[in-house]
Amino acid sequence: MAASGSPRRGYFEKRLQAAIDNPRDYVFVGVFDGEELAGFAFAKLDKGEFGKTGASASLDAIGVNPDHGLQGIGHRLLEEVEKVLRHKGVTEFDSQVDWDQWPLLSFFAHSGFKMAPRMVLTRTTREMPHELRDDPAANALELDYSSPDGDAGNALSHDFVPVRSMRESDLAKIISIDAESSGSERTDYFSRKQDEALNQSGVRVSLVAEQDGFPAGFIMARVDYGEFGRTSTEAVMDSIGVDTGFRGQGIGRFLMAKLMANLKALQVETVRTEVDWNDIPLIGYFSSVGFRPAQRISLSKPL
Repeated sequence: MAASGSPRRGYFEKRLQAAIDNPRDYVFVGVFDGEELAGFAFAKLDKGEFGKTGASASLDAIGVNPDHGLQGIGHRLLEEVEKVLRHKGVTEFDSQVDWDQWPLLSFFAHSGFKMAPRMVLTRTTREMPHELRDDPAANALELDYSSPDGDAGNALSHDFVPVRSMRESDLAKIISIDAESSGSERTDYFSRKQDEALNQSGVRVSLVAEQDGFPAGFIMARVDYGEFGRTSTEAVMDSIGVDTGFRGQGIGRFLMAKLMANLKALQVETVRTEVDWNDIPLIGYFSSVGFRPAQRISLSKPL
């Protein structure tokens, strides 16, 4: 791509195919000068990511051919995306920008975006110390179906809390755990995420922690290959929950440790997430497991 300085053919092919296969979840528009593509924009409906309520969407990517710059094409693209999003019932439009991308920040500011009341946090996929050990017997119970390579011979398992890949039978309990924390039932959201985890191998990693044979917590992440102009391999951790009856037992740390191990095996370098700026307990948790503020600004615009 001329705009980003590096080609991302694989990313755009995958995004376009996903949009074609699931048109209700995506918006993709283009501006043409004759038969030449002068600009494009991709947006994805969030439907519950990061614990959000209500219908929102994120701008995945936007680009304008440099030969067509300063013609207002970027604003025309956003206007068309927003028109479709309103038709789909979306009320909030989001994006993220690195803090030093001044031209892009100026573009979003002139398009009506403002700083969102959310923090973007990030960490590398380095191993969390003193949480994992080698145990072939336990590994046999923790096959990672989210990895295209299957369960590696040197896979790691947890000392005290069994963590395994999500199963179809876990869905009801995951929805219940989340509802206890969020105060709302997000059945459609988790049904869609479970379908991604079970039917789109190598795209999503979803794990469940067990206590006494029952799901006690869960964590979900998806692998990104270029959202918001990023060209390095990155995962987005968008859902986590622990049953209220099992809190205070370190289950959240075990889940995060296993997630980092699985993502590192997939050659993912970093993980990011979002959290409301005033959610002190959740921010404290992320800090305790190695997350730090990212050099990125979360933006939003009401529709």
